[in-house]
Amino acid sequence: MNIVVIGLGSMGKRRIRLMKEMYPHFHIVGVDGRKDRCDEVQKMFSIKCFNSLSEVDLLIDAAFICTSPNSHNELIQRCLSRGWNIFSELNLVSDGYDDNIRLAKEKGVVLFLSSTFLYREEINYIRNRIGNASWNYIYHIGQYLPDWHPWENYKETFFGNKETNGCREIMAIELPWLIETFGEVNEINVIGNKITELNIDFNDNFFVQLIHANGSKGCLIADVVSPVAVRKLEVYKEGKYLSWNGTPESLMEFNTNNKKLEQVRLFEKTEHADGYSSFVVENAYKNEIKAFFATMTNNETPIYGFEQDKKILQLINRIGA
Repeated sequence: MNIVVIGLGSMGKRRIRLMKEMYPHFHIVGVDGRKDRCDEVQKMFSIKCFNSLSEVDLLIDAAFICTSPNSHNELIQRCLSRGWNIFSELNLVSDGYDDNIRLAKEKGVVLFLSSTFLYREEINYIRNRIGNASWNYIYHIGQYLPDWHPWENYKETFFGNKETNGCREIMAIELPWLIETFGEVNEINVIGNKITELNIDFNDNFFVQLIHANGSKGCLIADVVSPVAVRKLEVYKEGKYLSWNGTPESLMEFNTNNKKLEQVRLFEKTEHADGYSSFVVENAYKNEIKAFFATMTNNETPIYGFEQDKKILQLINRIGA
């Protein structure tokens, strides 16, 4: 199978590395307008790289879109017009969604959207425990914006841009699994403002109260303020309590028999990449890559897609992120 990875930043390199491990027989090429990134990836992975999509000189089966979110629409359209199956990273804006959904159907190809947390074992465990009952939750995710990519100026990144800002990305990552777990949102109450001296033109923190259709209530706190990287979840109801701090070993559950909080062990082995937070577990990225190729080859239905994401982005717009 011939694969092109478009965008050779951190996510593009991760996708290439994982596919090289999982599918060593695949032929992978890269595309990036920056020569330094092409040179780096050629050296790291021994693959051929091009400076533009028009230079790709082989028949492609699938394209991984790993560029900044505001460039996705045009790239997806160009790849779909060539009849390529698409794996897209988070978009954060819904430009071209309807046209690209329609074009993918016309071409008979897969249009697959990343939603990594839906493939995490801890999330699946929590979802199974919640069931259809009404619960309360408190969830805080935060990290100081300049620390997201300390090797580059945050003003030159997509998460430093108002349209695709860091708080918006946090919500686009978390809301799909929260809604899948607790149900559709009936009511939202929001407090958001700017409390840092960062050179940004968007709110750097949000307190969002969510009331779900089944009666569940949640407080989602998303910020690019916290000097310590935080992911802390508490879920509870009468006699039940779960907590999770974003790492596999931090999932805890209240045992009603002995009245103690106990660790939930889900993994025989977890995988982490050097240079990334302990929150970033490679297993989930592998799981969604497998799901993409299963969708391509076995006609399986993905658990998340552009149709669902359009609704999530509309919700984020209502929040004002």
